[in-house]
Amino acid sequence: MSIVKATPHPFTVESLAAPRRSLRIACVTETYPPEVNGVAGTLARMIQGLQQRNHEIQLIRPRQNAGQSAESTPGFHEVLMRGLPVPRYSSLRMGMPSKRSLVQLWATHRPDVVHIATEGPLGWSALNAALHLKLPVCSDFRTNFHAYSRHYGIGWLHRPIMAYLRKFHNRTLRTMVPTEALRRDLEQAGFRRLAVVRRGVDTSQFDPAHRSHELRRAWGCAPDDLVVGCVGRLAQEKNLGLLSAAFAAIRQVVPRARLVLVGEGPMRAELQSRWPDAHFAGQQTEAALSAHYASMDLFLFPSLTETFGNVTPEAMASGLPVVAFDYAAAAQIIFNGRSGALVPFGREPAFIEQAVGLARTREARQAMGAAAREAATQLGWDSVVARLEWILTEAISQPADLREPTLRAAPSSRI
Repeated sequence: MSIVKATPHPFTVESLAAPRRSLRIACVTETYPPEVNGVAGTLARMIQGLQQRNHEIQLIRPRQNAGQSAESTPGFHEVLMRGLPVPRYSSLRMGMPSKRSLVQLWATHRPDVVHIATEGPLGWSALNAALHLKLPVCSDFRTNFHAYSRHYGIGWLHRPIMAYLRKFHNRTLRTMVPTEALRRDLEQAGFRRLAVVRRGVDTSQFDPAHRSHELRRAWGCAPDDLVVGCVGRLAQEKNLGLLSAAFAAIRQVVPRARLVLVGEGPMRAELQSRWPDAHFAGQQTEAALSAHYASMDLFLFPSLTETFGNVTPEAMASGLPVVAFDYAAAAQIIFNGRSGALVPFGREPAFIEQAVGLARTREARQAMGAAAREAATQLGWDSVVARLEWILTEAISQPADLREPTLRAAPSSRI
Protein backbone atom coordinates (compact mmCIF):
# COMPACT_ATOMS: atom_id res chain seq x y z
CA MET A 1 0.00 0.00 0.00
CA SER A 2 1.43 3.37 -0.97
CA ILE A 3 1.31 5.99 1.76
CA VAL A 4 0.86 9.56 0.55
CA LYS A 5 2.13 12.38 2.66
CA ALA A 6 -0.75 14.30 4.17
CA THR A 7 -1.52 17.79 2.97
CA PRO A 8 -3.60 19.76 5.47
CA HIS A 9 -6.99 20.82 4.14
CA PRO A 10 -7.58 24.55 4.60
CA PHE A 11 -10.61 25.62 6.56
CA THR A 12 -11.71 29.22 6.71
CA VAL A 13 -13.34 29.97 10.06
CA GLU A 14 -15.22 33.23 10.28
CA SER A 15 -15.80 35.26 13.40
CA LEU A 16 -19.53 34.94 13.78
CA ALA A 17 -21.26 37.54 15.90
CA ALA A 18 -24.09 36.27 18.09
CA PRO A 19 -27.58 37.39 17.06
CA ARG A 20 -29.03 40.28 19.03
CA ARG A 21 -32.18 38.43 20.00
CA SER A 22 -33.82 35.05 20.20
CA LEU A 23 -35.32 33.92 16.88
CA ARG A 24 -38.54 32.10 16.05
CA ILE A 25 -37.39 29.55 13.47
CA ALA A 26 -39.75 27.33 11.49
CA CYS A 27 -37.89 24.18 10.33
CA VAL A 28 -39.57 22.12 7.64
CA THR A 29 -38.43 18.58 6.88
CA GLU A 30 -39.71 15.35 5.41
CA THR A 31 -37.60 13.27 7.84
CA TYR A 32 -36.67 13.47 11.52
CA PRO A 33 -35.73 11.03 14.33
CA PRO A 34 -36.61 8.35 15.24
CA GLU A 35 -36.13 7.84 11.49
CA VAL A 36 -32.50 6.89 10.91
CA ASN A 37 -30.66 8.66 8.08
CA GLY A 38 -28.12 11.41 7.67
CA VAL A 39 -30.64 14.19 7.07
CA ALA A 40 -32.70 13.35 10.16
CA GLY A 41 -29.66 13.00 12.39
CA THR A 42 -27.86 16.19 11.38
CA LEU A 43 -31.03 18.27 11.42
CA ALA A 44 -31.83 17.07 14.94
CA ARG A 45 -28.35 18.09 16.12
CA MET A 46 -28.70 21.52 14.54
CA ILE A 47 -32.13 22.07 16.09
CA GLN A 48 -30.78 21.00 19.47
CA GLY A 49 -27.93 23.47 19.06
CA LEU A 50 -30.27 26.31 18.09
CA GLN A 51 -32.41 25.61 21.16
CA GLN A 52 -29.32 25.74 23.35
CA ARG A 53 -28.70 29.20 21.88
CA ASN A 54 -32.13 30.27 23.11
CA HIS A 55 -33.99 30.14 19.79
CA GLU A 56 -37.61 28.96 19.56
CA ILE A 57 -38.15 26.10 17.09
CA GLN A 58 -41.34 25.21 15.26
CA LEU A 59 -40.72 21.81 13.61
CA ILE A 60 -43.02 20.95 10.71
CA ARG A 61 -42.85 17.39 9.39
CA PRO A 62 -45.05 14.49 8.24
CA ARG A 63 -46.73 12.34 10.87
CA GLN A 64 -44.64 9.15 11.08
CA ASN A 65 -47.46 6.87 12.26
CA ALA A 66 -51.18 7.14 12.91
CA GLY A 67 -50.93 7.29 16.70
CA GLN A 68 -48.17 9.88 16.88
CA SER A 69 -48.78 13.04 18.90
CA ALA A 70 -47.00 16.33 18.34
CA GLU A 71 -44.33 17.15 20.90
CA SER A 72 -44.45 20.51 22.65
CA THR A 73 -41.91 21.69 25.20
CA PRO A 74 -40.62 25.15 26.14
CA GLY A 75 -38.94 26.50 23.02
CA PHE A 76 -39.95 23.54 20.81
CA HIS A 77 -43.29 22.92 19.08
CA GLU A 78 -44.07 20.26 16.51
CA VAL A 79 -46.66 20.53 13.75
CA LEU A 80 -47.44 17.13 12.22
CA MET A 81 -48.74 17.06 8.64
CA ARG A 82 -50.20 14.38 6.40
CA GLY A 83 -47.71 12.08 4.71
CA LEU A 84 -47.26 9.05 2.45
CA PRO A 85 -44.53 6.38 2.37
CA VAL A 86 -41.55 7.27 0.18
CA PRO A 87 -41.18 4.79 -2.74
CA ARG A 88 -38.31 2.34 -2.03
CA TYR A 89 -37.87 3.96 1.40
CA SER A 90 -40.80 2.42 3.28
CA SER A 91 -39.53 3.63 6.66
CA LEU A 92 -39.74 7.27 5.54
CA ARG A 93 -42.76 9.51 4.97
CA MET A 94 -43.19 12.10 2.24
CA GLY A 95 -45.16 15.21 3.11
CA MET A 96 -48.28 16.15 1.18
CA PRO A 97 -48.88 19.55 -0.51
CA SER A 98 -49.93 21.86 2.35
CA LYS A 99 -49.52 25.47 1.27
CA ARG A 100 -52.92 26.61 2.52
CA SER A 101 -52.41 25.05 5.96
CA LEU A 102 -48.96 26.60 6.29
CA VAL A 103 -50.18 30.05 5.23
CA GLN A 104 -52.86 29.85 7.92
CA LEU A 105 -50.37 28.60 10.51
CA TRP A 106 -47.73 31.24 9.81
CA ALA A 107 -50.24 34.06 9.46
CA THR A 108 -51.27 33.33 13.07
CA HIS A 109 -47.88 32.23 14.48
CA ARG A 110 -45.46 34.15 12.30
CA PRO A 111 -41.85 32.91 12.42
CA ASP A 112 -38.85 35.19 11.94
CA VAL A 113 -37.38 32.84 9.34
CA VAL A 114 -38.25 29.57 7.59
CA HIS A 115 -35.58 26.93 7.09
CA ILE A 116 -36.44 24.10 4.64
CA ALA A 117 -34.34 20.95 4.98
CA THR A 118 -35.88 18.80 2.22
CA GLU A 119 -37.23 19.55 -1.25
CA GLY A 120 -40.29 17.25 -1.31
CA PRO A 121 -43.96 18.27 -1.61
CA LEU A 122 -44.00 19.59 1.96
CA GLY A 123 -40.84 21.61 1.35
CA TRP A 124 -42.27 23.04 -1.87
CA SER A 125 -45.46 24.02 -0.06
CA ALA A 126 -43.44 25.67 2.69
CA LEU A 127 -41.41 27.63 0.16
CA ASN A 128 -44.52 28.98 -1.55
CA ALA A 129 -46.28 29.73 1.74
CA ALA A 130 -43.23 31.61 3.06
CA LEU A 131 -42.89 33.68 -0.11
CA HIS A 132 -46.63 34.41 -0.09
CA LEU A 133 -46.27 35.85 3.42
CA LYS A 134 -42.94 37.57 2.54
CA LEU A 135 -41.09 35.53 5.15
CA PRO A 136 -37.33 35.09 4.74
CA VAL A 137 -36.59 31.52 3.73
CA CYS A 138 -33.39 29.46 3.52
CA SER A 139 -32.84 25.88 2.41
CA ASP A 140 -30.51 22.89 2.64
CA PHE A 141 -29.21 20.77 -0.22
CA ARG A 142 -28.79 17.46 1.58
CA THR A 143 -29.50 14.45 -0.67
CA ASN A 144 -28.35 13.56 -4.18
CA PHE A 145 -31.76 12.48 -5.47
CA HIS A 146 -30.60 13.47 -8.96
CA ALA A 147 -27.65 11.02 -8.65
CA TYR A 148 -29.81 8.25 -7.14
CA SER A 149 -32.01 8.24 -10.26
CA ARG A 150 -29.22 6.55 -12.21
CA HIS A 151 -29.20 3.59 -9.80
CA TYR A 152 -32.91 2.84 -10.19
CA GLY A 153 -33.21 2.70 -13.97
CA ILE A 154 -34.60 6.22 -14.29
CA GLY A 155 -31.47 8.09 -15.30
CA TRP A 156 -33.52 9.94 -17.90
CA LEU A 157 -35.02 11.87 -14.96
CA HIS A 158 -31.64 13.37 -14.02
CA ARG A 159 -32.13 16.60 -15.98
CA PRO A 160 -35.73 17.32 -14.88
CA ILE A 161 -34.83 16.54 -11.26
CA MET A 162 -31.91 18.95 -11.43
CA ALA A 163 -34.15 21.58 -13.03
CA TYR A 164 -36.65 21.22 -10.18
CA LEU A 165 -33.94 21.41 -7.50
CA ARG A 166 -32.37 24.46 -9.14
CA LYS A 167 -35.74 26.24 -9.35
CA PHE A 168 -36.52 25.34 -5.73
CA HIS A 169 -33.27 26.49 -4.20
CA ASN A 170 -32.83 29.60 -6.33
CA ARG A 171 -36.07 30.97 -4.86
CA THR A 172 -34.54 30.97 -1.37
CA LEU A 173 -32.25 33.59 0.11
CA ARG A 174 -29.49 31.09 0.83
CA THR A 175 -28.94 27.38 0.12
CA MET A 176 -26.63 25.57 2.52
CA VAL A 177 -24.39 22.74 1.32
CA PRO A 178 -21.98 20.62 3.39
CA THR A 179 -18.78 20.88 1.31
CA GLU A 180 -16.91 23.37 -0.85
CA ALA A 181 -16.70 20.84 -3.69
CA LEU A 182 -20.48 20.47 -3.78
CA ARG A 183 -20.84 24.25 -3.71
CA ARG A 184 -18.65 24.52 -6.81
CA ASP A 185 -20.53 21.74 -8.62
CA LEU A 186 -23.94 23.26 -7.92
CA GLU A 187 -22.74 26.74 -8.85
CA GLN A 188 -21.63 25.40 -12.23
CA ALA A 189 -25.09 23.84 -12.60
CA GLY A 190 -26.76 27.24 -12.13
CA PHE A 191 -27.51 27.24 -8.39
CA ARG A 192 -27.09 30.64 -6.72
CA ARG A 193 -26.50 32.05 -3.24
CA LEU A 194 -24.78 28.93 -1.90
CA ALA A 195 -23.10 28.76 1.50
CA VAL A 196 -21.00 25.96 2.98
CA VAL A 197 -22.17 24.71 6.38
CA ARG A 198 -20.21 21.59 7.21
CA ARG A 199 -21.40 18.76 9.48
CA GLY A 200 -20.17 17.94 12.95
CA VAL A 201 -19.72 14.71 14.90
CA ASP A 202 -20.39 13.82 18.53
CA THR A 203 -17.02 12.55 19.74
CA SER A 204 -18.45 11.32 23.03
CA GLN A 205 -21.01 9.12 21.29
CA PHE A 206 -18.48 7.92 18.72
CA ASP A 207 -15.36 6.97 20.65
CA PRO A 208 -12.89 4.03 20.61
CA ALA A 209 -13.73 3.56 24.30
CA HIS A 210 -17.03 1.94 23.24
CA ARG A 211 -15.21 -1.08 21.77
CA SER A 212 -16.95 -4.26 22.96
CA HIS A 213 -15.12 -7.59 23.13
CA GLU A 214 -18.44 -9.24 23.92
CA LEU A 215 -19.94 -7.87 20.71
CA ARG A 216 -16.96 -9.08 18.70
CA ARG A 217 -17.36 -12.55 20.19
CA ALA A 218 -21.02 -12.48 19.14
CA TRP A 219 -19.77 -11.82 15.59
CA GLY A 220 -17.64 -14.95 15.86
CA CYS A 221 -14.36 -13.02 16.05
CA ALA A 222 -11.28 -13.76 18.12
CA PRO A 223 -9.51 -10.77 19.73
CA ASP A 224 -6.93 -10.54 16.92
CA ASP A 225 -9.31 -11.14 14.02
CA LEU A 226 -9.80 -8.34 11.49
CA VAL A 227 -13.32 -6.90 11.37
CA VAL A 228 -14.10 -4.93 8.21
CA GLY A 229 -17.19 -2.79 8.55
CA CYS A 230 -19.60 -0.60 6.65
CA VAL A 231 -22.53 1.43 8.01
CA GLY A 232 -25.34 2.71 5.81
CA ARG A 233 -28.42 1.92 3.80
CA LEU A 234 -28.30 -1.43 1.99
CA ALA A 235 -29.32 -0.05 -1.38
CA GLN A 236 -28.03 0.21 -4.94
CA GLU A 237 -26.86 3.81 -4.64
CA LYS A 238 -24.30 2.81 -1.97
CA ASN A 239 -22.12 0.92 -4.50
CA LEU A 240 -22.05 -2.24 -2.41
CA GLY A 241 -20.74 -4.35 -5.27
CA LEU A 242 -17.37 -2.66 -4.72
CA LEU A 243 -17.57 -3.48 -1.01
CA SER A 244 -18.03 -7.13 -1.96
CA ALA A 245 -15.06 -7.07 -4.34
CA ALA A 246 -12.82 -5.32 -1.79
CA PHE A 247 -13.70 -7.76 0.97
CA ALA A 248 -13.16 -10.75 -1.32
CA ALA A 249 -9.66 -9.41 -2.04
CA ILE A 250 -9.04 -8.90 1.69
CA ARG A 251 -10.05 -12.51 2.37
CA GLN A 252 -7.30 -13.64 0.01
CA VAL A 253 -4.65 -12.15 2.33
CA VAL A 254 -6.49 -12.30 5.70
CA PRO A 255 -8.61 -15.48 5.55
CA ARG A 256 -10.18 -14.97 9.00
CA ALA A 257 -11.39 -11.44 8.22
CA ARG A 258 -15.05 -10.81 9.09
CA LEU A 259 -17.43 -8.43 7.28
CA VAL A 260 -20.01 -6.59 9.41
CA LEU A 261 -22.75 -4.45 7.85
CA VAL A 262 -24.89 -2.09 9.90
CA GLY A 263 -28.08 -0.84 8.28
CA GLU A 264 -31.26 -1.87 6.52
CA GLY A 265 -32.50 -1.48 2.99
CA PRO A 266 -34.07 -3.13 -0.04
CA MET A 267 -30.91 -5.10 -0.91
CA ARG A 268 -30.55 -6.88 2.44
CA ALA A 269 -32.06 -10.22 1.40
CA GLU A 270 -30.07 -10.28 -1.84
CA LEU A 271 -26.83 -9.42 -0.04
CA GLN A 272 -27.39 -12.04 2.65
CA SER A 273 -27.75 -14.72 0.00
CA ARG A 274 -24.65 -13.41 -1.78
CA TRP A 275 -22.56 -13.00 1.41
CA PRO A 276 -23.57 -15.88 3.74
CA ASP A 277 -20.48 -15.39 5.92
CA ALA A 278 -21.11 -11.69 6.57
CA HIS A 279 -22.79 -10.46 9.75
CA PHE A 280 -25.85 -8.29 9.09
CA ALA A 281 -26.42 -6.26 12.25
CA GLY A 282 -29.49 -4.41 11.01
CA GLN A 283 -30.28 -0.86 12.01
CA GLN A 284 -28.49 0.29 15.16
CA THR A 285 -28.86 3.51 17.14
CA GLU A 286 -27.37 5.33 20.13
CA ALA A 287 -25.10 3.20 22.38
CA ALA A 288 -25.46 0.09 20.22
CA LEU A 289 -24.37 2.01 17.12
CA SER A 290 -21.39 3.42 19.02
CA ALA A 291 -20.30 -0.08 20.07
CA HIS A 292 -20.67 -1.44 16.53
CA TYR A 293 -18.41 1.27 15.09
CA ALA A 294 -15.78 1.01 17.82
CA SER A 295 -15.66 -2.80 17.60
CA MET A 296 -14.61 -2.72 13.94
CA ASP A 297 -10.99 -2.47 12.75
CA LEU A 298 -11.28 -1.09 9.21
CA PHE A 299 -14.09 0.95 7.64
CA LEU A 300 -14.83 0.77 3.92
CA PHE A 301 -17.12 3.38 2.38
CA PRO A 302 -17.58 2.74 -1.36
CA SER A 303 -20.51 5.12 -2.00
CA LEU A 304 -20.33 7.57 -4.92
CA THR A 305 -23.63 9.40 -4.30
CA GLU A 306 -23.15 11.29 -1.02
CA THR A 307 -23.66 14.97 -0.41
CA PHE A 308 -21.59 14.56 2.76
CA GLY A 309 -21.56 11.06 4.25
CA ASN A 310 -21.99 11.32 8.03
CA VAL A 311 -20.60 7.82 8.53
CA THR A 312 -17.13 9.05 7.59
CA PRO A 313 -16.61 11.35 10.62
CA GLU A 314 -18.49 8.85 12.83
CA ALA A 315 -16.06 6.09 11.86
CA MET A 316 -13.07 8.40 12.29
CA ALA A 317 -14.25 9.49 15.73
CA SER A 318 -14.54 5.80 16.61
CA GLY A 319 -10.84 5.37 15.86
CA LEU A 320 -11.20 3.61 12.51
CA PRO A 321 -9.08 4.05 9.40
CA VAL A 322 -11.46 4.83 6.53
CA VAL A 323 -11.05 3.94 2.86
CA ALA A 324 -13.26 6.23 0.77
CA PHE A 325 -13.38 8.06 -2.53
CA ASP A 326 -11.90 11.55 -2.62
CA TYR A 327 -15.08 13.62 -2.46
CA ALA A 328 -17.80 14.73 -0.01
CA ALA A 329 -16.89 14.44 3.69
CA ALA A 330 -13.88 12.23 3.03
CA ALA A 331 -12.18 14.84 0.86
CA GLN A 332 -12.88 17.50 3.46
CA ILE A 333 -11.72 15.76 6.65
CA ILE A 334 -9.38 12.86 5.77
CA PHE A 335 -5.66 13.54 5.45
CA ASN A 336 -4.66 10.95 2.87
CA GLY A 337 -2.18 8.42 4.20
CA ARG A 338 -2.42 9.75 7.73
CA SER A 339 -6.01 9.61 9.00
CA GLY A 340 -7.45 7.51 6.18
CA ALA A 341 -7.03 6.49 2.56
CA LEU A 342 -8.51 8.63 -0.20
CA VAL A 343 -9.01 7.10 -3.63
CA PRO A 344 -9.58 9.07 -6.88
CA PHE A 345 -13.31 9.28 -7.55
CA GLY A 346 -14.62 6.13 -9.22
CA ARG A 347 -11.23 4.31 -9.31
CA GLU A 348 -12.43 0.96 -8.03
CA PRO A 349 -9.13 -0.98 -8.46
CA ALA A 350 -7.37 1.69 -6.36
CA PHE A 351 -10.09 1.38 -3.69
CA ILE A 352 -9.52 -2.38 -3.49
CA GLU A 353 -5.74 -1.90 -3.38
CA GLN A 354 -5.96 0.53 -0.45
CA ALA A 355 -8.38 -1.74 1.42
CA VAL A 356 -6.12 -4.77 1.02
CA GLY A 357 -3.03 -2.76 2.01
CA LEU A 358 -4.59 -1.66 5.29
CA ALA A 359 -5.98 -5.13 5.95
CA ARG A 360 -2.45 -6.56 5.76
CA THR A 361 -0.85 -4.29 8.38
CA ARG A 362 -2.20 -3.94 11.91
CA GLU A 363 0.32 -1.24 12.81
CA ALA A 364 -0.69 0.96 9.86
CA ARG A 365 -4.37 0.56 10.75
CA GLN A 366 -3.80 1.47 14.39
CA ALA A 367 -1.70 4.54 13.57
CA MET A 368 -4.21 5.73 11.00
CA GLY A 369 -7.13 5.10 13.38
CA ALA A 370 -5.46 7.15 16.11
CA ALA A 371 -4.89 10.03 13.67
CA ALA A 372 -8.51 9.74 12.49
CA ARG A 373 -9.76 10.06 16.07
CA GLU A 374 -7.55 13.11 16.62
CA ALA A 375 -8.87 14.77 13.45
CA ALA A 376 -12.49 14.06 14.43
CA THR A 377 -12.09 15.84 17.76
CA GLN A 378 -11.85 19.09 15.76
CA LEU A 379 -15.30 18.58 14.20
CA GLY A 380 -17.59 19.60 17.04
CA TRP A 381 -21.12 20.88 16.45
CA ASP A 382 -20.79 24.28 18.15
CA SER A 383 -19.17 26.08 15.22
CA VAL A 384 -21.58 24.39 12.79
CA VAL A 385 -24.62 25.66 14.67
CA ALA A 386 -23.05 29.12 14.98
CA ARG A 387 -22.65 29.22 11.20
CA LEU A 388 -26.27 28.21 10.62
CA GLU A 389 -27.43 30.79 13.16
CA TRP A 390 -25.46 33.52 11.42
CA ILE A 391 -26.93 32.68 7.99
CA LEU A 392 -30.51 32.64 9.31
CA THR A 393 -29.93 35.99 11.02
CA GLU A 394 -28.52 37.45 7.81
CA ALA A 395 -31.62 36.29 5.91
CA ILE A 396 -33.90 38.08 8.36
CA SER A 397 -32.10 41.35 7.65
CA GLN A 398 -33.09 41.27 3.96
CA PRO A 399 -35.83 43.74 2.93
CA ALA A 400 -39.22 42.13 2.37
CA ASP A 401 -39.26 43.06 -1.33
CA LEU A 402 -36.12 40.95 -1.91
CA ARG A 403 -37.41 37.79 -0.28
CA GLU A 404 -38.09 35.98 -3.55
CA PRO A 405 -34.61 36.67 -4.91
CA THR A 406 -34.86 35.81 -8.59
CA LEU A 407 -31.90 38.02 -9.48
CA ARG A 408 -30.17 38.92 -6.24
CA ALA A 409 -26.80 37.25 -5.71
CA ALA A 410 -24.86 36.81 -2.50
CA PRO A 411 -21.23 35.83 -1.94
CA SER A 412 -20.64 32.27 -0.85
CA SER A 413 -18.94 31.55 2.44
CA ARG A 414 -16.84 28.75 3.88
CA ILE A 415 -16.26 27.35 7.34
